Amino acid sequence: MSQNILFSPTRLGDIDISNRIVMAPMTRSRALPDGTPSPEAVEYYRQRASAGLIITEGTYPSETGKGYCRTPGLVSEQHRAGWQRVVDAVKSRNGALVMQLMHCGRIVSHDNQAENAECVAPSAIPAKGKMYTDTRGMVDFDTPRALLTEEIPKVIEEYRQAAQTAFDIGVDGVELHATSGYLPAQFLSSGSNQRSDQYGGNVSNRIRFVVEALESLIAVRGSGRVGLRICPGNPFNDLHDDNPDETFSELLKAINPMKLAYLHVIRMPSGPVDNLALARRHFTGPLIVNDSYSATEATTTLTTGEAQAVSFGRDFIANPDLVERLQQQRDLSPFDHSTLYTSGATGYTDYPPAP
Repeated sequence: MSQNILFSPTRLGDIDISNRIVMAPMTRSRALPDGTPSPEAVEYYRQRASAGLIITEGTYPSETGKGYCRTPGLVSEQHRAGWQRVVDAVKSRNGALVMQLMHCGRIVSHDNQAENAECVAPSAIPAKGKMYTDTRGMVDFDTPRALLTEEIPKVIEEYRQAAQTAFDIGVDGVELHATSGYLPAQFLSSGSNQRSDQYGGNVSNRIRFVVEALESLIAVRGSGRVGLRICPGNPFNDLHDDNPDETFSELLKAINPMKLAYLHVIRMPSGPVDNLALARRHFTGPLIVNDSYSATEATTTLTTGEAQAVSFGRDFIANPDLVERLQQQRDLSPFDHSTLYTSGATGYTDYPPAP
């Protein structure tokens, strides 16, 4: 493939990126037990800094927002210092970095959380399924406590505080994770949100949490440095909504005037909604599209103006030099599934660049 739009610079809101190849957020479970990014994480992100933009793995904004073992947070001074080293490593290679903020809500086991944390959600409805813990292996998700109405602004404030810390250490933007069954998606979905206050019931109320969370992030450094990730109809982590087309149409119509940096959309060809068409119908800002794009398909998508950038996940795991490989039409290395979520450097920072 010759030089083309995939390798050209662009601007997402107020974020300048050197090419249209975005590293998608991927949980890799390499943080230290207290949630501090590990030395291996610093090297992992540094190796991949030729991406036009790196979106970090989901990072919890409060101890209650942590769900999985060995995932990073942005709560303590240790967390801040660890992420500062990551940011500095990416910037040393002239890379751009957005931090994804992820509150797991009811997708939690107390085995993975700090002692002072708990499991909270829009409603006291446990998710069906299990998650891995280092102490007991696979366990059922905890039963959540429904957030009180007066507690919800405090949760939103935790997002704002995390964003403030992220910008203080030099990130280029923050992304609200609003899919995959986590807290914002739990508020959006009729199956997990059965509240009777202003945050539940009709679609206007169910979108309120996401709208207010975005407003809190925008208040830190402006809308041009805030992104949103969605995947309408995604059933992951026992998520169900009676009418995802209506829910996300209303959400996008509500947030479109905010002028976000971008909307990050995961396509689902076999899902109940044409996610890309829905996004283009209701969101006029930049789109980052995701899910199993080849370089050729990505180029076509960009050339036709259907999106401004394409995010790649799995391809970045075993190919730290993915941008260069695509530019030079080199073969891509496969990744080892068995080391996706293990500890240490193996299957994380030991994938070599192309010879």
